[in-house]
Amino acid sequence: KKEPIAVLYGGNSAERDVSLNSGKAIAQGLEEAGFSVTLIDTKYTPLTELVTQNIKRVFIALHGRGGEDGSLQGALEYMGVAYTGSNVLGSALSMDKVRSKQMFKACNIPTAPFAVVCKADLSSLDIENLLTNLGGKVMVKPAHEGSSIGMAMANSPEKLNKALVEAFGFDGDVLVEAWIDGPEY
Repeated sequence: KKEPIAVLYGGNSAERDVSLNSGKAIAQGLEEAGFSVTLIDTKYTPLTELVTQNIKRVFIALHGRGGEDGSLQGALEYMGVAYTGSNVLGSALSMDKVRSKQMFKACNIPTAPFAVVCKADLSSLDIENLLTNLGGKVMVKPAHEGSSIGMAMANSPEKLNKALVEAFGFDGDVLVEAWIDGPEY
C-alpha cells in the first residue's frame, strides 16, 4: 500500500466529465484504503510523468477514446506499467462496435442485424431502404464511442438522417442496428 499508484483520469474524449468524476471517486477510495495515490489528468500531463515519479501501477479511470480503446493499454505495456482492466486487444475490440459485431458473427453469437455507414457515403445513402432492411426501427451508434454518446433511436427516414448526422459528429463510421425489444445487458 505504500508503493504509489496513479489514477489516470480526465483525458480529452467526449466522456471527459464522466472520467473526472470517476477518477476523483476512485482516488478517494484508494486513499481511504491506505494507498499513496497520484491523480494524473492525461489531458494536461504526459504519461512520461509515470516514469518521472517512478509509478509502476495505475488505475485507469479514463472513459472513451484514449482510455478504453487499447491505445493507453498499449502505451502502459510498453512502459512496463501495470494497469487495471482489459488488455490491449480486449479493450480495442470492445470499444469498436463494428469489429465487435463482426467478431460476434464470426463466432456464431446471435446479434442484431446491422449496417455500417461511413460519413463519406451519407449523401448517396438510401436511408429509406436501410431503415426498411433493418425492420423499420433502428439504433444508431458512433462506432467508437461509449456511455451512449451520440446514440439515437430512429423509426422514420427523417429521424434516421438526423441521428446519422449527429453520430457523425463523433465518428466517421456509424453502426446502425435493428431495434431489439428486451432487457439491456
